[in-house]
Amino acid sequence: MSTKSIEQRLRRKARVRARVTGTTERPRLTVFRSNKHIYAQVIDDSTATSLVAVSTLSKTIKEQLGGQDKSGEAKVVGAAIAQACKGAGITKVVFDRNGYAYHGRISALAEAAREAGLEF
Repeated sequence: MSTKSIEQRLRRKARVRARVTGTTERPRLTVFRSNKHIYAQVIDDSTATSLVAVSTLSKTIKEQLGGQDKSGEAKVVGAAIAQACKGAGITKVVFDRNGYAYHGRISALAEAAREAGLEF
């Protein structure tokens, strides 16, 4: 990514974060994607703590990936974050796309999390 596109994404991220905050009842599900991996974590902004985190680097997830494309990996991470949230007693979240367009890997992760029972 060029410096300009990174700056534009960070500007979009700041606009979204001005409106989107996670509470104890409805924490924030934030997504970060690099060229190789995708990361998702659920954050309670009122206490500034990360409640649940899953990525393509997680040991349990690595075994399930097995030669999938990046969108397929995002779907696995989305389903895994939903399962981890259920285990932590979280059913509703606020989705923070972190300045990325709701397209491709970001939408694949979100849709898989929804299908696994997480409410946005």
